[in-house]
Amino acid sequence: MRVFGIDPGSERTGYGCIETDGSRHRVVICGAITAPAHASFPEKLLQIHARLTALLEQCRPDSVAIENLFHSVNVRSALKLGHARGVAMLAAVEAGVPVLEYTPAEIKRAVVGYGRAEKAQVQHMVKLLLGLSAVPSPHDAADALAVAICHVHSAPPARAAASLAAAPRSTATSWRTLRHASAPSALRRGKPPL
Repeated sequence: MRVFGIDPGSERTGYGCIETDGSRHRVVICGAITAPAHASFPEKLLQIHARLTALLEQCRPDSVAIENLFHSVNVRSALKLGHARGVAMLAAVEAGVPVLEYTPAEIKRAVVGYGRAEKAQVQHMVKLLLGLSAVPSPHDAADALAVAICHVHSAPPARAAASLAAAPRSTATSWRTLRHASAPSALRRGKPPL
């Protein structure tokens, strides 16, 4: 199974694709998309979309995992990040690949085992889990690989394979929606099972 992870950003968007059998992972490709400093914001968004479209075509992943928005004090930064996430999701949906979202705490918990782990701890675990000689650079690439690893560790392989086979390839959803839809109807209504 191939998972393509994206760490969106308006200045630099990290990407990383891993191939896994469920227990061992290997890097297919990783890096970061940057636009020239003088480029306008719309031009930067176009660059992110165009590069991700080409990378998804090259890697042909089974799913795309993307970091979800986090609470931000700076509204302007949050809006720019939202735009970058939007064009990243659009590229994945246009490629016909299922999209799943993970919060920073979910990513840290899946990779390190602790939802409030430091960035350096996450990067070190990415290096160990992928058997690399050094932490991937730039840090956005390491973060994107952590998102991909989170997806693999969050869904048991048999269930992940079944959901990939059953899900239409053009449907974008969140992890919470996926978990909610698979819960018994009594639980979805907030009632305990009998």
